[in-house]
Amino acid sequence: DILISLFHEKMGYFVEQIEEELKGKTTASEKMLVLIQKHFQNLSEDVNLAIVTQLELRQSNKELRLRINDVLRGYLNLIDQIIIEGKENGEFMPDLNNLLARQMIFGTIDETVTTWVMNEQKYSLSDLAPDVHRLLLGGCGLRS
Repeated sequence: DILISLFHEKMGYFVEQIEEELKGKTTASEKMLVLIQKHFQNLSEDVNLAIVTQLELRQSNKELRLRINDVLRGYLNLIDQIIIEGKENGEFMPDLNNLLARQMIFGTIDETVTTWVMNEQKYSLSDLAPDVHRLLLGGCGLRS
């Protein structure tokens, strides 16, 4: 219960921070970069929270994971909003699968943080934000 309440508090504050910063951005691309930057910044500034979210919460029982998913819902909704906006304004492919795109965006950000934690924070997580953003927007293909 303590772990969930801490995660709920931190995630709620985190979502509020991102929403505030998104207000000044006009494109889905800018919004996605803010989301990635804030995610990396928040966890790099609180290494203990990063360790808990990336390692400790992953080893929990099924009931705990379901409660964690409920807490993550607000964050995942932010990603969904960015995807929908990007599709509507022509930045993203119109036939982009929203659920798959959300999984790929969240999964990429999440795995980047996990790798950073597992490597004992030997490099700047925040410095990776532009590269992760570029990869998520452009994939691995050549530009035409």
